[in-house]
This record gives sequence, structure tokens and C-alpha cells, in this order.
Amino acid sequence: MNSSARLLDAPVIIITIALITLAARLPSFGAENPSTGRSATMRLDFFHTGNSSQELFSVDRILIEPLPWPGNPRRLIDLTNRGTYLFEIRDLSSGRVLYSRGFASIYGEWVTTAEAKRVNRTFHESIRFPAPTIPVKVVIKSRDRINAFREIWSTTIDPGDKFIDHSPPAMAGHVSEIQNNGDSAFKVDLLFLGEGYAASEQEKCEQDIRRLSKGLFSYSPFNERRSDFNVWSICAPSPDSGVSHPSRGLHRNTLFGSTFDVFGEERYALSFDNRAIRALASLAAYDALGIVMNSDEYGNGGIFGLYATVSIDYPTSIPTFVHEFGHHFADLGDEYYFNANVAYSPADTSVEPWEPNITALADRSHVKWQALIEPGTPIPTPWPKDCYETTSRKYQNLIEKMRAEGRPAGEIRQATSERGKAIEQCFSQGNYASRVGAFAGAMYETKGYYRPQQQCIMLEGDQFCAVCKKAIEEMIDLYSRP
Repeated sequence: MNSSARLLDAPVIIITIALITLAARLPSFGAENPSTGRSATMRLDFFHTGNSSQELFSVDRILIEPLPWPGNPRRLIDLTNRGTYLFEIRDLSSGRVLYSRGFASIYGEWVTTAEAKRVNRTFHESIRFPAPTIPVKVVIKSRDRINAFREIWSTTIDPGDKFIDHSPPAMAGHVSEIQNNGDSAFKVDLLFLGEGYAASEQEKCEQDIRRLSKGLFSYSPFNERRSDFNVWSICAPSPDSGVSHPSRGLHRNTLFGSTFDVFGEERYALSFDNRAIRALASLAAYDALGIVMNSDEYGNGGIFGLYATVSIDYPTSIPTFVHEFGHHFADLGDEYYFNANVAYSPADTSVEPWEPNITALADRSHVKWQALIEPGTPIPTPWPKDCYETTSRKYQNLIEKMRAEGRPAGEIRQATSERGKAIEQCFSQGNYASRVGAFAGAMYETKGYYRPQQQCIMLEGDQFCAVCKKAIEEMIDLYSRP
């Protein structure tokens, strides 16, 4: 699942705040932590409420987290143009932007569902930034119908406000170092949180997270850029083991309220207790966040700038997480489209997406990944689409029938494996299989959107395509390059 897909009408938040950084050349930034000389980490928690036609925000609290700011002090402004939302930190007196980051949210996904046309819902959200030393304005923007950012909310923060909370988090967990390659300021800090592990399963939590981390760094470009990452884990006892699965009558009391069946899609799994997530995560440095669910059922999710989830004991948990991490870390769009079971309502028109690996191909001579297209590659690029769709339809019907009949999970997995082999046979017929081009079918729609290569882990494949690799490396650079 992709946090940002089909969000053409979702609002974007921009937050303006005067920040403390390590850079002496920016006088509005300063070090609040005498022992480290680093900026403190400020977090704004807020409530995001509304429906498909109305959107409201309200401040919950402002607090200082226990660890210094882990971000790159020399990459304060986000120029990647990613995310459904954007927040900016601005000097209140001059209006100068001091910090910005694109992001996405659960609300941003929910507002594109049919339910949002009938009811109101409220979601708890957070943004984190270097703590300011001067009053700042927080502005939140969202994408409009042509995917441009428009301001939808703002608030101000006075760093001297007596109500800013400096108390330590109530939650406690064991922080483990999986790999430490240096100063957090110039590394991507990736934090894994265990979810649904009882007190007796804490060792399993540690082992599962290490297995997942090893799996992630076996994929390119993460393997080549491994030295640019620090990796941490936090395991804490959950009241219940496992996670909730309402459609199967399973309800579990867990640390973060993780559940399958999100927005009516059985395989979509998210964690809804944002306060609890942030409290536990604040015990470690992090730029990216993975939630490792103690489950063997198929379920996952990935939201840009928020987190990626994975059901760790499902047989394909590693590639599944790598796909979702592509959403979470780099805002990659879903390239699958055929029989895509998603809750999002389709867009009325195909405007150019902001996701780096999807295009509406409005201008064939200026595709956003034009530099990677070899001369002579036709645009759009032919591929065995009919074979892929016929094969997918055949196995989709078979698997749905097997599930309706209550067939054993092993038989369904065997049918899924056979489907994969048949799909590979279709792909082998493509004349441009190894090239970058513009292949029809992406973003849950068979027409109107195009992906860069015939195969990619964001569709059906075992690796990222060339364009997705480049997009991931751009995000690694944002956090790790001086």
C-alpha cells in the first residue's frame, strides 16, 4: 500500500518553525544540549480531523524528545517534491523558511476512501524538527487537484512557552544497536519497533528485527549504501501476543494498536496509536521507522515519512517489507494495477503524479526519468501486457475461489507460487525487459499511468528498477550527505 497514491485532492500541511541546528551560520539555530552540542528534537503532536470536503487541525501538545536532533544540519530544506503534505519551519518575524520536509499520513489515505464521503474521522499525527530558539510559524500544505502544494493550516510556537513538555516518555523498551556507522547527523537512522511480542517473546523480537535488517540490506541500492545507515531496534513487552485481525474475529491489546483490515482491505495493516509509537521511538535516533508485527499472516503497509509495517513470519516478509519501505522512505508509487485491491477511489483525471517512478506521460519528449532512457526506446514502451493480465486474472479467480472454499493456507501459497512462475513466463517475452521506458499500467489503473521498467519490486519483481534506485539514493543523500 502506498501512502501517497490517489491523493490528488488531499490537503498538504506546511509547518514553519525556527530551528536549532549545528550550523553556526544560521543564528536562529543553537545547541540546547550542553553535553552533545546538538540541537534538541521538538515534536508537535496534532489532531487531523475531517471528511472528503472539510479538513481541520488542532494542536495536541508540543514537547522536547529525550535525544538530540538526528537529522542532517546541512540539508534543512527539502527540495525533493515528495509527499502528500509538506511542512515548513519559518522564522516568525521574517517569514524565512528554516526547515521543511514532505510527508504523508493515514488521514491522507483515508480521505480518498468512500467512507470519507459519509463520516468524519480524527487521526493523531506528529511532525519532528530541530528545536527552535526563536518564535516560529508552522505551516501545513496539501496537494491540490494539479498536485501543487497549497497552505491549509498554520500555528505558531514560542520556544519559551511554559507548556512545552520536557518530561521523559512514559514507555520503556530495550534499545539495541544493529549497525552503527557514525554520527546520526550524517547518517540515515533506521529504527525498528517490535509490535505484538509478549514478555516471553522479547528474544524472538530481537532475532526477527535482525533478520529483517539483514534482508533489507541485501537489496540494491541499500546494500551499496549500507555505510550511510545506522540501524537500531526497540523491543518492549506487549500485553497480548500477535496483532488484531477483525475480519477473523481476532482482537489483540498491543503496544501500538496494529491491525489488519485497514479501510476494509484485509491485507492492509497499520498501527493507529501514534502517541505510543512516538513515545517508544523517542528513545532512539530515527529518520525512518519500521514496525515489525509478530504475525505469520499476509499484511503490510507503508506511508511516506511515517512508517512501514510488515508481518514478519509470513513467508515473503522480506521482499514485502522492501516494497513497503520503498513507499515509506522514498515515496515510491505502487506500480501494480491489475486486480489491485485497494480502498482508494480512482482519480477523475490523470494529472502528473509527484511520485518519482510514475508518470501520466503528458509530455512524451520530457519524461521525468528521460536521462535513463536509451535512444531508440519507444515511448510508450511495448510489453506483454495482455499475457500478464490474462494470467493474473486466471490465478486471481483461482485464489479467490480457494479462499472462499476455506482451502488450507499451504494450497493457497502453492497457487500463489505457480502464479509467480506464470507471470515470469509472460515477462520473458518482452523485447524491452531490460530497458527504461514508459510501460502502461501503474498506480492501480491499467491506462493513464506509466512505470519506468517492465519489472520492479514495486510491481512484480525481485529488485528495484533503475528509476526507483535513483529515487531511493536521492533520499539517502538528503540525510547522509554533508
